[in-house]
Amino acid sequence: MASDLPTEHRALVLEAVGEGLNVKNIPTPKPGLGKAIVRITAAGILSYHNEIFGGTRQYNLPTPIVGGISAIGRIVNVGEDATVLKPGQLVYVDCLIRSRDNPSDMFLTAVHGGLTEGSQRLFRDVWRNGYWAEYAQAPLENCFALDENRLCNELGYTIPDILYICHMLVGFGGLRDIDLKPGETIIICPATGGYGGSAVQAAIGMGARVIAFGRNEKELARIKEHVLRGTPNASIETVKMTGDEMKDAAALKAFGESDAVLDFSSPQASKSPHVKSATWALRRGGRISLMGWNEDPMNASVVVGMDITLKGKFMYDRDDIVIFLKMLERGLFPRGKNFVDTKLFKLEDWKEALDVAAAHAGIGKFVAFTP
Repeated sequence: MASDLPTEHRALVLEAVGEGLNVKNIPTPKPGLGKAIVRITAAGILSYHNEIFGGTRQYNLPTPIVGGISAIGRIVNVGEDATVLKPGQLVYVDCLIRSRDNPSDMFLTAVHGGLTEGSQRLFRDVWRNGYWAEYAQAPLENCFALDENRLCNELGYTIPDILYICHMLVGFGGLRDIDLKPGETIIICPATGGYGGSAVQAAIGMGARVIAFGRNEKELARIKEHVLRGTPNASIETVKMTGDEMKDAAALKAFGESDAVLDFSSPQASKSPHVKSATWALRRGGRISLMGWNEDPMNASVVVGMDITLKGKFMYDRDDIVIFLKMLERGLFPRGKNFVDTKLFKLEDWKEALDVAAAHAGIGKFVAFTP
């Protein structure tokens, strides 16, 4: 079953890194086995997209390319091998694409080509373009049907607000990878960025106690206020980083032993000792999920002596998305401004949109295009 597709559609295209973007008419993707064609309703923007497209973050990005990370839209056409997805369905389209015959080959749509030759080939030759467009193609397995009536009518989410889950899913993947349980205490650091802040929301939704650890005292206060406004019974504490390993460790331990740590060190904080500080605060058998850029996270004597588990995690698994959507549909997260404040832009306003995305970041903040 299929709907008619236009021969061309509008998209936001990067011709070369450092040269800015342009709204262009490009050929509309054609239907085929293993793929879905989606009419995009909202497409997310990263806080560091300016750095990627400007060349500050030197990611392996083929050009020309349509930009964009995860999106929400309606199925227009699916391949004959689709058994559940059908035209008209509202779907979440995820940006993490994996090889079908080698899951180790994976990359982020229109952001980063991954670490292997196979992932870079898939990015370059097969699934090149992102979702800053009126229409996009995606692997069938990257499209997740949304219960539109439950989410939008009964719970009151808007479609662009639902897309904020593309930030929350990253932390959720790390939390699931270290088997965070309801009632456990987790230190999230730094908690003041986009991924750290959304991970705080994910951990609260999972029933955990959160210690938000970060440098920006004002943002830490906003994190706590945002969480308690949306979930009044949530257990959340904040600790300001000073950069003194043992002083910060003592501040964290003042709240008792923690069960786990989730780290989102930015490249700028790669040499910070905050992960070591957090390690001191763990109980014996504690767990650490490393999802950032910390270059020296391990205090060997503590890790060995206290039976600490360190795990690296890139993004999340497909099962994590399925479980997260069930949590969202069950009403385990706040709604409205207590969930997210989303700012929307048209493709033509891409300069302003990317600038706003760089500033409008942190817990409960999101920016998206509405093509």
